[in-house]
Amino acid sequence: MNRHRRAVSVLVGAGALIAGALSAATPSAAADAPASFRQQHSQGFWTAERMRAATPLDVTAVPGAGGAPVATSAASTSIPPTAAASPTAFPQAGGAWTGAGAVVKTSGRVFFTMGDRTASCSGDSVTSANGSTVMTAGHCVKYQGAWHTNWVFVPAYNNGNAPYGQWPATKTFATDQWAASEDMNMDVGLAVVAPLNGQTLTQAVGAQGILFNGGYNKRMYSFGFPAAAPYDGSKLVYCSGNSGKDFLLTKDHSLSCNMTGGSSGGPWFQDFNEATGLGTQVSVNSFGYTFLPNRMYGPYFGNEAKAAYDKAQTS
Repeated sequence: MNRHRRAVSVLVGAGALIAGALSAATPSAAADAPASFRQQHSQGFWTAERMRAATPLDVTAVPGAGGAPVATSAASTSIPPTAAASPTAFPQAGGAWTGAGAVVKTSGRVFFTMGDRTASCSGDSVTSANGSTVMTAGHCVKYQGAWHTNWVFVPAYNNGNAPYGQWPATKTFATDQWAASEDMNMDVGLAVVAPLNGQTLTQAVGAQGILFNGGYNKRMYSFGFPAAAPYDGSKLVYCSGNSGKDFLLTKDHSLSCNMTGGSSGGPWFQDFNEATGLGTQVSVNSFGYTFLPNRMYGPYFGNEAKAAYDKAQTS
């Protein structure tokens, strides 16, 4: 048995768990599995009603066999933000973001079709060469061997409204390791979105900076649009605190946070400024353990995430 193999469940509704088997080698996975997918869209598919009704998608890990790979040291790579007073508190285990700043526009909900279902995650506009790159979780672009379709990003989503429009993906990406075997350590996905009304995504809403190989144990803020109870997906939610490192199955970051299904793919920032809403993205909401409630885990952005980012930003 692959030493990274583990069982997980998918959070598909308000607190409901449907048992599934997601291992380090899904039935259709192969070492040479493509790490990108060219998207096609149905015009006008994402109505306000469909967006409100989309199933929140998140992954919850349960005890499994094996260990996790050890993080290797590498040179730090940082890309600064490109940007267009917050009465909040630190730490915060989960609450509506009542501040302003860039994060209100760069964060958004992600919608896609997953087989015969509509589903949702979260995402964030990041600085990129093409000005059109969205960072999210790997399982928000591909899950159980299949790439999601009808993938759109809705920055500043507000209860069915899209104040900055719907941005359809032309191509979605994942780390090679997630694409091939859905390795929970590498749950990183990206999308390149088409221009809208003559503007790139960055021109319309700005973009956050991103950092690779930045280390652990940071003062961290995470954002997302949780849609499972007690949340309803209508507003931007955040958590903040001093992060740690997973000591169980992965090499992920760890943060006290009560966000639920639908928050997957939302950004984690270090060096976050509450007044400007700008930070340096170092992870995304990924999963939680069933036996450790109110704690979120996010993948470490190492060389593998950097490679996926580079493919996306130059696409």
